[in-house]
Amino acid sequence: MASKRKSPEPAVHIAEWSLPTAATLGSAVRTKGIMLEMRAKLPTTLRKFLDVRPGTLILGMPEGHEQEFARASETIERNLVGIEKLAIIPREIQDILTITTSERHRWLKDGRLPSAGTRTVKLHGRARKITFHVFEPKVVEDMLNDDKMSEWREQDKLTAAENRRQAAWKRRLAREEKAKPSETLKDTKAAKLAGWAEFEREGLLR
Repeated sequence: MASKRKSPEPAVHIAEWSLPTAATLGSAVRTKGIMLEMRAKLPTTLRKFLDVRPGTLILGMPEGHEQEFARASETIERNLVGIEKLAIIPREIQDILTITTSERHRWLKDGRLPSAGTRTVKLHGRARKITFHVFEPKVVEDMLNDDKMSEWREQDKLTAAENRRQAAWKRRLAREEKAKPSETLKDTKAAKLAGWAEFEREGLLR
């Protein structure tokens, strides 16, 4: 018979940290990202004790972990200083600005969404690493406040419409260019026949 899973011990040592709006930018995804950053600063055995609620980090440890709790609390306190400057990663900026992956790629490529550099991480449990662009929080906050996304979407609609017109014009030119050789051949044949009729009328073949 399979043994029952042991229930986690109740937390008796608890500390909470409210995250400033300047750090989370109103995003639950960003809040979780900050929590994961803080977990990464802790020893592996203590990471599970740090959790997140809306806008708040919570550290809770059972009885008998007084020293670990004190050290973990100090580590979190220290690393939360200046947390509002922590670079924003792709999934966070998409949630903050309410944009799609394709919009992020397009605006990053044409320079409207400025990159603050790149970051390389190793995927959990894998040897492969991935590199991605990160973004400056203050720049992202300004975009959010100015609603730049709506402006850019309107620009993209106009660009797409112009591209469709250009493509239609190019297709029309291609069709006309394709039709030219057959028309030229037809004109050439007609000229030859007209010349032959004149030649025959002169009786040059008699």
